[in-house]
Amino acid sequence: MGINMGKKVKKCKLQKVKKLEPKKAKNQKLSQAKKAKNDEFYTQISDIERELKHYRHYFKDKVVYCNCDDPDASNFYKYFLCKYKEWGLKKLITTCYRSQQADRRSRNDSDHGICLEYDGDKVVRSYLSGDGDFRSAESIELLKQADIVVTNPPFSLFREYVAQLVEYKKKFLIIGSLNAVTYKEIFKLITEDKLWLGPSIHSGDREFGVPANYPLRAAEYRIDRLGNKYIRVKGIRWFTNIGFEERHEALILYKKYTPEEYPTYANFDAIEVSKTKNIPIDYDGLMGVPISFLDKYNPKQFEIVGASRCLGRPMSEVASKGAYVAGGRAFYLANGNGTYRRLYARFVIRRQQV
Repeated sequence: MGINMGKKVKKCKLQKVKKLEPKKAKNQKLSQAKKAKNDEFYTQISDIERELKHYRHYFKDKVVYCNCDDPDASNFYKYFLCKYKEWGLKKLITTCYRSQQADRRSRNDSDHGICLEYDGDKVVRSYLSGDGDFRSAESIELLKQADIVVTNPPFSLFREYVAQLVEYKKKFLIIGSLNAVTYKEIFKLITEDKLWLGPSIHSGDREFGVPANYPLRAAEYRIDRLGNKYIRVKGIRWFTNIGFEERHEALILYKKYTPEEYPTYANFDAIEVSKTKNIPIDYDGLMGVPISFLDKYNPKQFEIVGASRCLGRPMSEVASKGAYVAGGRAFYLANGNGTYRRLYARFVIRRQQV
């Protein structure tokens, strides 16, 4: 589950009146609430199974924490409950942001997060004092107990969520958008070999369950015969810092370099490789590759030098205004007619010298 909203504004007790917020602050909170509501996705159990089977032996005697998961809706909770004895887990903890379920909104406990703990013998279900935000003191205390965190965190808070896991030195296996690898904080972890992509998703989109009141504006969606809603989201990946065997397999290369097929960028001295499978086998210089290169990235085979967002020279130093589409830092290729084509984010790599 991927929902998380900001903390509630406390009442001012002075003279027994509410503290009034500026109009701008109120609008910001409404915007955050709307974004969080639309950030609640339920991962399909088939996608969980395909990824977690690569790590099953790692879970023995571990405390697993799913801190963005309503146990009434989360397939992560259901999966670990099923695998608990087979995998030899030590404990399973599940918490979620305050209940969004329609049948609980009218209850007095609807503003409190849910906590569920299972030790292989009994399930203890309770309500947290606060709203269950993963950044709350209660959630952090539970995080400290965990050996590994597995969940679908809020996509809109992905940077903050990963930063917390790194701060508390936790192993993790989480799902998110591939575009997150372009965030400077996430990219830094990748280049330091502290985070990488999981093996089970390399392309295509993935289906997620969504709440009953979720607005179906996605290009692809469906409603099953029970009225459950699902949407398909492009560019989904697993992010982890747990090792797996496939990560150390070398990418098999077969193409040879030619200047015609691999042009040099107009604003950086590296060649363009439009597809990971087309990385030339005989080129030792700098190469720009799509961010999906990380699906096949083996740190013993290639070094990631940087990214287009920081390495590309401003096009104003290369071409006249109107010859290119302006924007943030990016790599450009000459079109051959005096204009230049802007490319999506690229990572710059070079072959490791063995």
